[in-house]
Parts: sequence; C-alpha cells; structure tokens
Amino acid sequence: MAFILRRPFAITATLKQASKGSPSITFRAFHNAPLKQQSNFFTAKTAPSLSKSQQVFRAAFRRSYQTQAPYNPVSQGDLRQRLLYGAGIFGATLLGINLIFNRETREDGGMPPYERAYLNDTFMHTGLGIGIIGIAARTLHTSGWSFRLMSANPWVVMGLGLVGSIGTMYGCMATDPRNYVQKYALWTAFNVTQAALLSPLMFLQPALLARAGLYTAGMMGSIAFVGATAKQEKYLYLGGPLLAGVAIVALSGLAPLVVPATAARTLMWSENIWLYGGLAVFGGFTLYDVQKVLHHARMAERGMIRKDAVNESISLELDFINIFIRMVQILGMSQNRRK
Repeated sequence: MAFILRRPFAITATLKQASKGSPSITFRAFHNAPLKQQSNFFTAKTAPSLSKSQQVFRAAFRRSYQTQAPYNPVSQGDLRQRLLYGAGIFGATLLGINLIFNRETREDGGMPPYERAYLNDTFMHTGLGIGIIGIAARTLHTSGWSFRLMSANPWVVMGLGLVGSIGTMYGCMATDPRNYVQKYALWTAFNVTQAALLSPLMFLQPALLARAGLYTAGMMGSIAFVGATAKQEKYLYLGGPLLAGVAIVALSGLAPLVVPATAARTLMWSENIWLYGGLAVFGGFTLYDVQKVLHHARMAERGMIRKDAVNESISLELDFINIFIRMVQILGMSQNRRK
C-alpha cells in the first residue's frame, strides 16, 4: 500500500505557482490601462471576468504552457489529422515497446477468460473515472472555482489537496468491495477531488487538451497491451525502482518552492526531471499496474483475495492524470518553440 503515496504529490505540484501570477497581473493592468478604465479597477478586482482569470493562469504557467492564440486551421489541423497523429503515436509506441520489452510473451496459451474479464472490468472503471474527472473539472471551471483555487495560498491548496486525495483514496481502497454504496461514494469523491485540483487546466486551449488526452490514451493503451501480453509477472519487480523514481520526481516538482529564482540552471534541471523523468516513471507504473491487475486476477481465482476493479482502476487513473499533465506541458512548450 505504501507505493500509492507516489502520485498525489505530482497532481497538486502542478498548481504550486498559481497564486503568484495574480498580483503582477493586477499591478500591470492598473498602471497600463487608459484613464477611462482605471475607475473600474476595484470593480474588476471584486468580480473578475473570465478573461482576467485566463490571464492570471497563463502568467502563472508562462514557463511551461502555451498562451491563447487565434485559431489557425493550417497550424492546428483538422480532426482527421489529429486522429492520424494519435494513431501514429500509438502504433509507434506499441511497436517499439514490443520490440524492446515484450520479446518473451505468455507461455500459457494466452490470457485466460477470468483474467480478461477482470482486466476489462478494470479498464471500464478507469475510463468511467476519467470521464467523471473531466466532466466535474469542466463544471467546476464554469462555476468560477478555477479562479478561486488559483487565488488561494499554494500551501493551503497542496495541503488540502493531499488530504482530500489521499483520504478518499485510502478510504475507498479500505472499503470492502461488497459494500457497494460506500465503495462507489468514496471512489466518486476521489474523482471529484482530482477534478477540483485539475480544473484550472480548462483555461488552456481545448485543442491542446484534446491532443494531450489523445496522446496519453495512445501511450497508455500501447503500454497496457504490452503488459497484458507479456510473460506472467515479468514486470512486477519494477515496483521498488519505480517508487524510488517517483520520489525523485516529486522532489524535483517541489524544487521551485525552496530553490531561489536566481538558480536558473538548477530550476531548469529540476523541471526537466519532473517533466520527462515523470513521463518515463508513470509509463513504467502503467506497465506495472496492468501486470498487477492480472496477478490479482489469478489470486482471486484461487480464492486468496476478493476481486476489486475499483481499487485497480484508481492506480491506472492516477497514471493517466500524471501522464496527461506532462503531455499538456510538452505540447505547450512545443507550440512556443514554433512561434
């Protein structure tokens, strides 16, 4: 159970600089606005508009994310082009991982029906949980929650986020799967907690978020296929090394809170570790979690444990969230370099 602590830190660390952008934006708007607009300064402060909320969010994430730009159909492409990109990433990742990590396939004649049923049930709950997070995040964003979250103290956000995330997660995992009402209530509360922390991402371009989601699904789908078709328990040894890796990633994500701003090179290295190292670590966790689901299916078939697809889906949901956040940042940085 201790390895579960690896991921809520990365979720809340994304918002650690959100409140720092608000004072500077207000200061510049006050001094740069024409005289006829200065009389509305205090009114705008008490009732901020959606456009000002967007400015605050972009200023807080200026290093990493792409600012809003006019729609350009040539640069962004149509839906068919984005789907082709996603299919290409999925196919290339699947081929590469199979050639490197999946040379030894299962020797028991394929996946038994009980393993396949348990894996499908886990994937169904994972998709449902991600859907709940997306819908809840959009609803909270349109209600003004995103701006209030960014205006709060970042330490309070991280503290309450960790308490809510870890509390609901442990509560759900500790609940017996036969207690359906309490189990699914805590699972829903866990998903809503993640949505509340991720809702400021809705300030970004919908096309960027859609591409990040598509690439994340392609990456996780290809890795999950490798984990499902690989030799039994081949990658379960990765639990220990991945736990050490995620500790390093979590510390690098918290580095801007303690490292002075003048140490630019150190901050650059810490951000690269959080971004690309985290992408590799949570890709490895996806492989590990899929094989763990199959291992639990075999144990449940022998009567050693109870089947609990909800608990299995929580691990995969957190893998998806962490990979998705990094995909958003990578795509935003890529668009900035093309400008």
